[in-house]
Amino acid sequence: MDNETPEVVRAADEAYEAIRAINHLTLTQVYAAPTVYSVLGNLKGMGHLLPQACTQLARSLGKSLNEYEVYEDDGQDPVQSVATAADHLTRAANLAAELGTELEKAQSAISRQGYRDTPLP
Repeated sequence: MDNETPEVVRAADEAYEAIRAINHLTLTQVYAAPTVYSVLGNLKGMGHLLPQACTQLARSLGKSLNEYEVYEDDGQDPVQSVATAADHLTRAANLAAELGTELEKAQSAISRQGYRDTPLP
């Protein structure tokens, strides 16, 4: 990544890498409820924040049509592809909201768990 990469792209890269790291860390390591609870707290926050990001990205695409000379490399009208992307971003926003809610429910389900750091017999 270079200094000319927009900050929003760098932030998305960092979010991707963070989830990728969680995937690797949870592949073989066993985590008890207090740790999982903390992870779920952050993940549910992402689920609750993603709808706003999706909505704002869709809005930005729409505004770009008035701010830039936007074109399609195949000669098609970019208004249609922006409208299609906006529809998908709206659906993604709704699904992300559901994701946040489900992660919050999972977190709540284990909220009273603890553990003793002693091996089982």
